[in-house]
Amino acid sequence: MKINFSNSPLLWNFFHRNYSMQKRKVMDLIRSVYKYVWVDMEMTGLDAEKDRILEISCYLSDAEINQLLPGPQLVIHQPEHVLNSMDEWCTTQHNKTGLVEESRKSKVRESDAEKLLYDFLSSHIPYKAGIIAGNTVFMDKIFLGKYLPKVDDYLHYRILDVSTLKELCRDWYPKIYESAPKKIGDHRATGDILRSIEELRFYKANIFK
Repeated sequence: MKINFSNSPLLWNFFHRNYSMQKRKVMDLIRSVYKYVWVDMEMTGLDAEKDRILEISCYLSDAEINQLLPGPQLVIHQPEHVLNSMDEWCTTQHNKTGLVEESRKSKVRESDAEKLLYDFLSSHIPYKAGIIAGNTVFMDKIFLGKYLPKVDDYLHYRILDVSTLKELCRDWYPKIYESAPKKIGDHRATGDILRSIEELRFYKANIFK
């Protein structure tokens, strides 16, 4: 039997509303797969009042840290006076990795990075459901709040700091700590994130059995 919706607005509204509800449920189910928002930044320093973001990378993972979804990996343009204001350590390190020159040439502004990250997160995680994760990630969250506030607002207020587990493992399980993967970073955002995920997987397998 063919239904003529044009002769029955109420019937059309009923089917349309139910279709929309089912579609939202499916999308919410897909989006609920991911829980942790892994973030790492490279900055010109650690003072969010004057220092700026040079690079930001993002991955999503499920609660078991089995499924990974790479997100935006962005080098952000900073003007010459910002690049020249870095301390000796940052100047040496970020020149060594090539990040300074990449930032100088990048066309991505902080506002662009904010939109790209926000669009990525809102496509995969419900509002206030994603928990930011990483090593010493409270610092990244401070910079998010300062320069990418829309992204910071979208995330849950809780954080998963792998550095906390590292310190507890060092104090409570020294033998396990000795066999933990050594975090030898190149101070580039994506590599640091993947090493943080590897480290948390190690603690999960060896402590949280």
